[in-house]
Amino acid sequence: MTLDDALEALKAHVETGRAQGMASYHKQTREVLGIPNPALNDLTKEWRQTLDVEERVALASALWDTDIFEARIAAAKMLTQARIRPDDAVWDLIQSWVPQFDSWAIADHVCMAGQKRLMADPSRIDDVEAWTTSDHKWTRRAALVITLPWTKQNFPKPNDLEIRDRVLGWAGTYVPDHEWFIQKSIAWWLRDLSKHDAPRVEAFLASHAGDMKPSAVKEARKYMK
Repeated sequence: MTLDDALEALKAHVETGRAQGMASYHKQTREVLGIPNPALNDLTKEWRQTLDVEERVALASALWDTDIFEARIAAAKMLTQARIRPDDAVWDLIQSWVPQFDSWAIADHVCMAGQKRLMADPSRIDDVEAWTTSDHKWTRRAALVITLPWTKQNFPKPNDLEIRDRVLGWAGTYVPDHEWFIQKSIAWWLRDLSKHDAPRVEAFLASHAGDMKPSAVKEARKYMK
């Protein structure tokens, strides 16, 4: 499938009048076509089933480079799959996109694809750690969003607990940064973790709540008694 074929398929699902509202909601200055998410899901599912890994990586890269909002979302969705072999090229492409993040929706879709690759090879957490000292807020935020699967395990193995503590350490270094998206990412990680490992969240808040934004503390405690 060529890039032109993919763009034609995407544009066939444009809904008249939708683009302006989407651009406003997502605060986009790039081109927004006005395609609903279910249509993107259907298209990218089909592409995942018909293209091999090399073809998917090439098309995802080309879609991303158009800088069209829905094309970037579709690029991420093409790579969101638990089992991809080999997947080194997929992980490399995802990493190359992170410094370009400027929108929560695009960033979160890419991070969902990245979560699958991290779970497939947890040693990649070393790559993610380098993001935590970036001057780019979206890169720093991505380090917490992409590691969210480690908040959800009911029966974590010792290595999973080590990663949990490692990410909580990163979150601790973020606390002095009161930028909204950074505080929200800390709260998101703690909130999700609280449903499975409340003691770790309590320990984190005991050390850091006084320096966090009150709204972030409230969000972190959302599911805690």
